[in-house]
Amino acid sequence: MRAWVGAAAGAILLSGFVTTAAAAVTPLDGVQRVSQGDPFASCTLGGDGTGVNYPGAEVEPDVSVDPHDPGRVIGVFQQDRWSDGAARGISAVYSVNGRDFHETPLPFSACAPGGLSLYARASDPWVSFGPDGTAYAAALGDDPARNATGVAAATSYNGGRTWQHVTDIIDDPSAEFGDDKTSVTADPVRIGTAYVVWDRLDFGPNGDGSKFTGPGMLSVTHDFGRTWSQPQVMVNTALNQQTLGNIIVGDPRTGRLYDFFDLLTFTDPTATTLVSANESVVRSDDGGRTWSSPVTVTPDTSAADTDPNNGDALRTGAGLPSVAIDPRTGELYLAAEGTDFNGGAYDQIKLVHSTDGGRTWSAPVRVNGAPQALAFTPTVAVSGDGVVGVTYYDIRTLQPGNTTTLPTSTWLATSPRGGEHFTERQIAAPFDLLSAPNAGGFFVGDYEGLSPDGSGFRPLFVEANSGQPANPTDAFTGWFPATASGHGQSPTASPVANAHPAKTHEGVTHGERRF
Repeated sequence: MRAWVGAAAGAILLSGFVTTAAAAVTPLDGVQRVSQGDPFASCTLGGDGTGVNYPGAEVEPDVSVDPHDPGRVIGVFQQDRWSDGAARGISAVYSVNGRDFHETPLPFSACAPGGLSLYARASDPWVSFGPDGTAYAAALGDDPARNATGVAAATSYNGGRTWQHVTDIIDDPSAEFGDDKTSVTADPVRIGTAYVVWDRLDFGPNGDGSKFTGPGMLSVTHDFGRTWSQPQVMVNTALNQQTLGNIIVGDPRTGRLYDFFDLLTFTDPTATTLVSANESVVRSDDGGRTWSSPVTVTPDTSAADTDPNNGDALRTGAGLPSVAIDPRTGELYLAAEGTDFNGGAYDQIKLVHSTDGGRTWSAPVRVNGAPQALAFTPTVAVSGDGVVGVTYYDIRTLQPGNTTTLPTSTWLATSPRGGEHFTERQIAAPFDLLSAPNAGGFFVGDYEGLSPDGSGFRPLFVEANSGQPANPTDAFTGWFPATASGHGQSPTASPVANAHPAKTHEGVTHGERRF
């Protein structure tokens, strides 16, 4: 479930560009569709009597590029999304030359050949290449029949062609616990070491609501993914408090680790009223054995995102941090949705950075180039030369009165080191977001993928196909040079589509789960 689904505003007409609600997405030059077919089409598992399945729907991708071989790329995404949580399974795509991609199912659900029989569904996929070329994948397991969630990991030694050592790191078949928002990070200096992190919500015995907390959890491999450690608390939380969206990044110069997350504090165990929300960080100088106390990076000022013309809920990355580190200087970057630039009216893309190891942080900078339009779901990466790249979606071409489609554009903005002067370029043809699966709001993912790739950036993102119920979404990738100047057109203002008043975070019973 989600804690916020809310306000948006704005429309800006991109100069010289007219948007129409096309049927299938037509990739722009340099962008290719990588989701081909449906490996879980014949699977009948996972139904719970209430959820609607969207066959052929790929959502929520992540991507990683081998740091020493830019041609080796692995992407992962949910396959066949359910309306009430998770998907039939996780698909992976891989390439050995950055151009030709092949698809294979990941063994994280019972729908996949040789997959974990514990879980009829899977969600929240993540992938990370280590410095030796070993690739680690992780995902959330979900089984409605057992009221169970869990976290699983697998390893590839051949660039994503096959996956081995499938490990169920934790299985929680109980109403008391709920695991959520997994990610995996390969250590940039400790060969064979990787970290899986997530939040584990505790709702009290048998889920009776007598207490609520959600610490950040950690499991580590030191043997190239053959075995994983017992889960341990990495970020302890007080009662009525939880972490969300834990992501580790490592400094390749020093080996220091940073774990970023949104720290949410509620008034009581029902977790329906939010007291505070802050993007936060902890750090470790001993390979994850001990961690510092949390430091606030920036307030989470995100609002609930909706279609400003008809009020439809949009499920976006509101509240979730995206983080990256400059491999040469150790400068840290966090991108998130926020209303900092318009008095709380609607979300934009904000970026903050730290030059002192996360102790202090800059004021937010607006990344997106159309300040009158809702922008959402940012992902940040830093090239080897220090160029900062951020991908995101926005609805700048939505016209007032259009309540039948929601034309959505996909962007990559780049800035010189420091992330203070962004220029954007459009990297894909617009699509109608109202054609995407409805999973607590129209949904292409709580996050998208972006990785440095040689002298450029490699995004992996989802777009919706109008009029194709058997194939509502597809995953796309491309390669874009890491130029600090960018190649985007300058937007010009047009009438603002019906702006909603500001909304604040809206709690849900038993805390914030986004799977």
